[in-house]
Amino acid sequence: MEKTLFPMPPEENRVEAVVGKPRLKKANRTQIEFRTMDLESAIAADHAVRLVWAFVEQLDLQPFYAKIQAVEGVAGQNTIDPAILMTLWLYATLEGVGSARALDRLCKEHSAYRWICGGVSVNYHTLSDFRVQHMAELDEVLVQSVAAMLAEGLVSMKQVAQDGKRVRASAGSKSFRRRPTLEKCLSEAKQQVESLRKEVEADPVGTSKRQKAAQERAKRERQKRVEQALERMKELEARQEKHVQAKKVKPDKMKPARASTTDADAQIMKMPDGGFRPAYNTQFATDTESLIIVGVDVNHQGNDSGLASPMLEQIQTNYQQTPQEILVDGGFVNLRDFTKVEQMGTHIIAPVTTNRTPKTDPYQPKSGDTPEIIAWRKRMATDEAKDLYKKRAASAELINAIHHNRGLTAFRVRGLQKVRAVVLWFALIHNLMCAHQLRRNTQIALVAS
Repeated sequence: MEKTLFPMPPEENRVEAVVGKPRLKKANRTQIEFRTMDLESAIAADHAVRLVWAFVEQLDLQPFYAKIQAVEGVAGQNTIDPAILMTLWLYATLEGVGSARALDRLCKEHSAYRWICGGVSVNYHTLSDFRVQHMAELDEVLVQSVAAMLAEGLVSMKQVAQDGKRVRASAGSKSFRRRPTLEKCLSEAKQQVESLRKEVEADPVGTSKRQKAAQERAKRERQKRVEQALERMKELEARQEKHVQAKKVKPDKMKPARASTTDADAQIMKMPDGGFRPAYNTQFATDTESLIIVGVDVNHQGNDSGLASPMLEQIQTNYQQTPQEILVDGGFVNLRDFTKVEQMGTHIIAPVTTNRTPKTDPYQPKSGDTPEIIAWRKRMATDEAKDLYKKRAASAELINAIHHNRGLTAFRVRGLQKVRAVVLWFALIHNLMCAHQLRRNTQIALVAS
């Protein structure tokens, strides 16, 4: 008898193999179907998009409505409700969508985005403009939401952690030019604009006229970018002159300043991978207990030195209080800035710079140290301060990682103001999701007790 791995069924129970053509269910995409459904039923009750919409409904959007020119009694098309546009960008940021064209496509194809629109038609141009044209209003929304959480007790702001994240700018490395090259580019751009303008006026053919008008508009935009680069060049040259006067660098060792003709506010920075690319330095201040972002800033400084006190000033202005402690890494070490922070009533928790000579103790006072710096050195010598510093990675670094996963790796917009508006969207959606989880944890704790 032939051995088998498993016992075989009796021969009378065996099914003979069926020989013939298989019967298949094939797709029929020409079949007409009638479906009865509404957008409301297409979204689950616990879907994240409902949470985002509920948050926007609670906001005071009067500053957004005040800018609308289409009013009753005046001719013109109705304006899209800012609540819809705001919800679209908040949810898109949560999902890692950073392109206005991609968001436009999702509004036609994805149920969640169609639910937000509720039958209202949007286009990528409107979405793109709304994202960057309301920086002041978005800043106020962030402040109001954090203030509400302070009153609610979700945020204590006793201790904040600050960290910077260098994000790639929308500018090419080869777009940076020196002053003589920029002046030459500006002269050529003006000549091209004037030449095209004359051709448009003299050309009687409509199609050709429209094409040349578009070319003229593109040339004017380039001329404007070159002018912005020259304005930025003044700031860069003034900074270099300040460094020379302070004897931080010798004049013959100073490289000529360069500005980008694509994004004048962008700056060449050393990135985390060791390469040098145009970027912006984004700053976030986070409450270490709740992980709520309480401060946002963007600059074109290649390092974090001296950026602690400006963030504290922003927090003090917005919330009329300053944290007891601020946790920063070694890149923020700036004795003049730290002195200012201590004078504001906030204790610095940051690693003390080690000396090159091992015989000296870095925690001992140095010549020229202010009383505030001396106190900082003594504080960081204690085990308690070293344990507090460990909270920085679990808060500031975590925030940067979350933003990175949501797409904050490269900016698609140009200009410092537009970049800051994009960063505010990331801060708002982070605080929304974090506050939701905090409230949920509080409810669970109450039920359990």
